[in-house]
Amino acid sequence: MISRKAGDRRASAAFVLFTVALDAICFGIVIPVLPDLVREVSHQPPSQASFYVGALFAVFSLTQFVCAPILGGLSDRYGRRPVLLTSLSALGINSLLWVWVDNLALLFAMRVFAGLFAANVPTASAYIADVTPPEQRARYFGLIGAMFGLGFILGPVIGGILGTYWIRLPFLVSAGLIGCNVLYGTFVLPESLPRERRRPFEWRRANPLASLLRLGRDATSLRLGFAWFATWFAIGAQQTSFILSNQMRFGWNTLDNGLALALGGAAQAVVQGVLVRRVIGRIGARETAICGTLFAAAGYLVYSFAVTPWLMVSGIPILALGAMSGPPVQSLLSAAAGPQKQGEVQGGLASLQGLAMVLGPLVMGTLFAAATRPHGPVHVPGAPFMLAALACLAAAIGLRRVSVPDAGTATAAAEAGRA
Repeated sequence: MISRKAGDRRASAAFVLFTVALDAICFGIVIPVLPDLVREVSHQPPSQASFYVGALFAVFSLTQFVCAPILGGLSDRYGRRPVLLTSLSALGINSLLWVWVDNLALLFAMRVFAGLFAANVPTASAYIADVTPPEQRARYFGLIGAMFGLGFILGPVIGGILGTYWIRLPFLVSAGLIGCNVLYGTFVLPESLPRERRRPFEWRRANPLASLLRLGRDATSLRLGFAWFATWFAIGAQQTSFILSNQMRFGWNTLDNGLALALGGAAQAVVQGVLVRRVIGRIGARETAICGTLFAAAGYLVYSFAVTPWLMVSGIPILALGAMSGPPVQSLLSAAAGPQKQGEVQGGLASLQGLAMVLGPLVMGTLFAAATRPHGPVHVPGAPFMLAALACLAAAIGLRRVSVPDAGTATAAAEAGRA
């Protein structure tokens, strides 16, 4: 009986991890084709298109920011299973509808629709927290990061390769993959949250601003939250400027950029799936997070000053090492929450991430447009990456003042090191 229950937990965790990978695939598919799609429907030059690309990512993230605590709260009330399956089904429909998008207004509407249901990541994280003991959560949160990395391998490759044939073909493939996962989950995925551990849904808990305030209940949580925010804010440079700056500096096409993004996703998957748990086991969660933010800053600096394609490529594995920062920060915050608040805490983290990814693309896209506009006083395609490096350095400074809250984190680190 015990062996069968353990097998059920592993199968359920595998489904949730695959769901996270699909979310990343759907997100990654957009990255190599969205700049060209924006230019196709808006007839704008690259410098102006970067503003719209940033705004589209910002709208997506703003919707996630608002909806993540709502989905997290609904999963605390009704269970994880219905929230996961409903959101997956909606994402499949969204991918299918991209075939008919032919103007900027529809692009924005589709990004809002996608952001609403892509806010299921905190529910997936809460499911993992439900079915794993506290000492193994750092490991599984690292695997969630690895699934994001895997999704970012497949997503840009699918978008880059299929987009060369038809710019909308990747979305049809995405819809098919999500449909298969929904069918599998409908018949296989059990509920992870027993009825006795559920609690009523309250709108005050679903308020994203209130959710952020609950994360900042003490100085340690504030510093961890700031580090989480800063590293996700920096990613806005990747979303808005990576494709267009490579086109401008090196003449890369959709396939070139897709392969570069896939390389970054592969490196990130190795870091979060293999390396991070070993590093946590050796030096601890806080020190791992600090190392990750410093590697991220170094990677962004290489992107900033790259003058040849190979120098740009050399920054990809350096930046991928920055992925070490996420799982330990998430684990430290999760360890401080009770078993009934995992959905709320993960929803709060997702809201903080969403806020960073609203501001990041807007700021980075605007900065890129200003730094590359025709006949402007300066021409610095790497300017957004310089700002991203500064954000990561600020995160590292904040993490240096974080104190490990309890012995549970040390237990998690030891377990991660043995895994």
